[in-house]
Amino acid sequence: MGLHLHRAERTDALADGLGALLATPPPDPFAPELVLVPARGVERWLSQRLSHTLGAGPGGDGVCAGVQFRSPASLIAEITGTGDEDPWSANAMTWPLLAVIDASLDQPWCATLAKHVGHGDPSPEGELRRGRRYAVARRLAGLFASYARQRPQLLADWSAGEPTDGAGGALPGDLRWQPPLWRALVAAVGIDPPDQRHRATVARLRQAPTETLPARLSLFGHTRLAATDIELLDALAAHHDLHLWLPHPSDALWRELSGVHGVVPRTQDPSRHRAHHPLLETLGRDLRELQRALPNSPDTDEYLGAASHPDTLLGWLQSDVSANALRPAGRSKDVRDRSVQVHSCHSPARQVDVLREVLLGLLHDDPTLEPRDIVVMCPDIETYAPLIVADFGLGELAGEAHPAHRLRVQLADRALTQTNPLLGVAAELLEIAGSRATATAVLNLAHTEPVRAKFGFTEDDLAQITTWVRTANIRWGFDPHTRERYGLSRIVHNTWRFGLDRLLTGVAMSDDSQAWLDTALPLDDVGSSQVELAGKLAEFVARLQSAVDALDGTRPLRDWITALLDGVDQLADADDAWQNAHLQRELTQVLDDAGARRDTALRLPDVRVLMSGHLAGRPTRANFRTGTLTVCTMVPMRSVPHRVVCLLGVDDGVFPRLDLPDGDDVLARAPLTGERDIRSEDRQLLLDAITAATEKLVITYTGADEHTGHPRPPAVPLAELIDALDQTTPQPVRDQLIVEHPLQPFDVKNVERGRLIPDVPFTFDPTVPLAARTAAGTRCDAPRFIDGPLPAPPGGDIALVDLLKFFKDPVKGFFSALNYTLPWEVDEVEDGMPVQIDALGEWAVGNRMLHDMLLGLDPAKAIEAEWRRGSLPPGQLGWRTAKQIRDRVVLLASAAHEHRVGEPATYDIDLDLGAGRRLTGTVTPVFGASTVSVNYSKLRDTHLLQAWIPLVALAAAYPDTSWTARCIGRARDGERVLQRLLGPPPDAGETLRELVWLYDIGRCEPLPLPIKTSFAWAEKRHAGRDPAGYASSRWTTSRFPGEDAEPASVRVWGTRAPFEVLLGPPRPGEAVDGEDTRLGALAAWLWLPLLRAERSVR
Repeated sequence: MGLHLHRAERTDALADGLGALLATPPPDPFAPELVLVPARGVERWLSQRLSHTLGAGPGGDGVCAGVQFRSPASLIAEITGTGDEDPWSANAMTWPLLAVIDASLDQPWCATLAKHVGHGDPSPEGELRRGRRYAVARRLAGLFASYARQRPQLLADWSAGEPTDGAGGALPGDLRWQPPLWRALVAAVGIDPPDQRHRATVARLRQAPTETLPARLSLFGHTRLAATDIELLDALAAHHDLHLWLPHPSDALWRELSGVHGVVPRTQDPSRHRAHHPLLETLGRDLRELQRALPNSPDTDEYLGAASHPDTLLGWLQSDVSANALRPAGRSKDVRDRSVQVHSCHSPARQVDVLREVLLGLLHDDPTLEPRDIVVMCPDIETYAPLIVADFGLGELAGEAHPAHRLRVQLADRALTQTNPLLGVAAELLEIAGSRATATAVLNLAHTEPVRAKFGFTEDDLAQITTWVRTANIRWGFDPHTRERYGLSRIVHNTWRFGLDRLLTGVAMSDDSQAWLDTALPLDDVGSSQVELAGKLAEFVARLQSAVDALDGTRPLRDWITALLDGVDQLADADDAWQNAHLQRELTQVLDDAGARRDTALRLPDVRVLMSGHLAGRPTRANFRTGTLTVCTMVPMRSVPHRVVCLLGVDDGVFPRLDLPDGDDVLARAPLTGERDIRSEDRQLLLDAITAATEKLVITYTGADEHTGHPRPPAVPLAELIDALDQTTPQPVRDQLIVEHPLQPFDVKNVERGRLIPDVPFTFDPTVPLAARTAAGTRCDAPRFIDGPLPAPPGGDIALVDLLKFFKDPVKGFFSALNYTLPWEVDEVEDGMPVQIDALGEWAVGNRMLHDMLLGLDPAKAIEAEWRRGSLPPGQLGWRTAKQIRDRVVLLASAAHEHRVGEPATYDIDLDLGAGRRLTGTVTPVFGASTVSVNYSKLRDTHLLQAWIPLVALAAAYPDTSWTARCIGRARDGERVLQRLLGPPPDAGETLRELVWLYDIGRCEPLPLPIKTSFAWAEKRHAGRDPAGYASSRWTTSRFPGEDAEPASVRVWGTRAPFEVLLGPPRPGEAVDGEDTRLGALAAWLWLPLLRAERSVR
């Protein structure tokens, strides 16, 4: 019996050695072998590797049976007698520690902690601090558990009443509150503290073997063990054969450090000076400190032989690391040597693009390489997971797009909220609870698959709901009561209750009814076919509010879990039964972890912290080594050999993980060798990955800012690797090593042979060559949108409403005729209450008030109606703005009422246009012989044209009446009322046919007839002045956007098109005397009859 060390540069040699050991069975054929592994990914790989050795025939088709794989933590739990429920684990310790903190806050020694958690502070900040209780207790429990594993003497001294740092020094004064807190916790738990338990276990293991363990045990693949773990293993080796299978990249360094043993302060550790290779010095601290902590006289210390290294840059690097020396002499790197690749990109998305092309290139160049021979490790898997899904398609999009879509990719180590959508709903529910319940957050929840399944929401339903939310001015808060914590309980506007009341009232009443129920003004355009959807939305919000109300206050943990389960049940349905079972299991596990403390009172912030930790990513065995390309975090597979090892996202600030020292951590004040350091762990992970790559090492990082292009430095460990590679050969290799990729995947550099990588282009995307040629080709004028007029649509009757719609914007009218959707600003849902009204908002409010007053609503009532729409700022801000708008509207309405005398009439239009075509429609309202249109906008060209066309139709249909059209709007200063009066043309029928002619040709091609520009031209020409300068000012963007910036104009003539694009010669049949441009000719046809018919206003 004894401690046996087995060392090798790579874990495949260790696995073969372990297989040879296990091939000799124990005396009892039914006794299992016990192998302890550091991660689930290593477990799966090792079991597969051993199956080629154990019981293998000539074809290597053996079986790995009778071998138990466990974690070191499970072994320690067994030999210490704690099983799966160690009361001194960080999770279990949190609950009694929370109770101890609550009971000790009035103690003098606890003053620092009491202030931190807001004890006795009635201010809002104190309430915020009190929400830290669980988070503080969990963090301190983690510190105490760390002390117990890494420096147990610290806790022993504290239990004895000695405030030391556990290493022979005094405890700093600002941490003196921790020893009495620890002693109070030990008293509350009521069992031996972990330091005493550890000493008793070590003594018991040295006295006799452990009956429940086999005689032979193996620990495989560890690069760091805590001090207590090593002491337990050393004691266990007294009566068991304990084999430590250690991956160590350099036997030379091991022999250099063979006489260095014992724990010392880290600042006094000279072992790094024995590391003569820079990577062993900067990346290998964990391994050096592990060797120092191991017993100095193991029973055996076996080196399994040096690995063979290929004659490549990667092989030279690994060989030098093995020799603990830099040996560049006689080496010359071939430019085609791509064994180490470092790719500098502009963003995470480009990193995934580049990695995709690199992997396809490797698979293309080597037919023997398979996806299972490749591992992709990523420090930040949650950031890169959606990008990987998008770029690789996870094997679901095999088709013509990109060959990478045919690869099968497995994502491992994802957060539970990403793998189970019900847990995602639970997490979003906790986020909404206690928040403002913004429109965006609630709509995002409604878009999740489980919620859609529960309420039957379709894509069209969700689009309509979003429109309702925007139209009803829902911003945040379920009702005024939920705004009480923000001091806004008196403001009902913009809440979900406010908006839903408007929606549901709109089911039964019209917006034009001039009536409301309390604060609910009916929402317009809620059709009878949408009643069911409105009910679904109201039920969803009601259930959500009920669930959120249940997640409030201070209550026992069991009640929180019950409320969360009930909330998910009310809001979501699972696609598969396993999702619901998994949800139940995970939340029940939270209660099981709390044990008898499940009645501990918690606040919502406490529960959020608790659940975020519980639902974080965790390693599983399922997604590793399944024959696919595996993407995982750095931990599970870092030392498992693969032909190709890829490190994705090795960015500065991300790797190594940012580990700000915890000011309350005693160990961080003066760390000892062997104690955990996260940044050292990450550095060791990089060294493990370097040695695990047997053929290729591929690394990507963000090396340039995606917005400015400014260079960004690589992560420090990556920079150290590049420096080491420079020293591996006589000449620096970084210029050949680092590939600086362009910002865009369609850049011409990606398709030029040898531009980024030797001999071949850097892309497999079939769309990139064409895109690159287009982007890099000779710049020329963009082709015309269309080369000539389209075939005329079949002649038919014309609706007056279609004619009016076309002449609102003749350029856009062409696209409308083709059902062509132009790019436009998306109406986004807003989450903030309106505190001021912009120009567009003022116009909307003014037009609505004007509409209400024209229907006879009192001005005061019109303000009240607008107040009930929720579009005004709250309080006096809104009333002041509304009164200013109302005063302008009153003037406009008064002017309109002066001419809107008598009952309005409606006139039907049914005119023969010739060639079997007719114009049909109605003109309303007509007052006597005049139409009176009024608008809150400043009176301009489009208002005149919209009044002119019905006037011409009336004059043509009823020629015996002297018709007029009066337009009322605001003057340029925005305060005065401006009126313009139009009379009928001399030949209304002919004028109408001219308008229809323009309508017909405008549906065959985009006419150079933008409204403002053409009116400016015609107005100046009618006044006998040169129109070009004035019309050009309307077209060209300067301080304010011109018509050249309109989406329709941009689509037809390009961005910032010059005024001259409108000035081509008139087409046959378009000519007008005095006009030699098409703009002038068409403007004359459209506008001159209107301008000639204008009369003076009386």
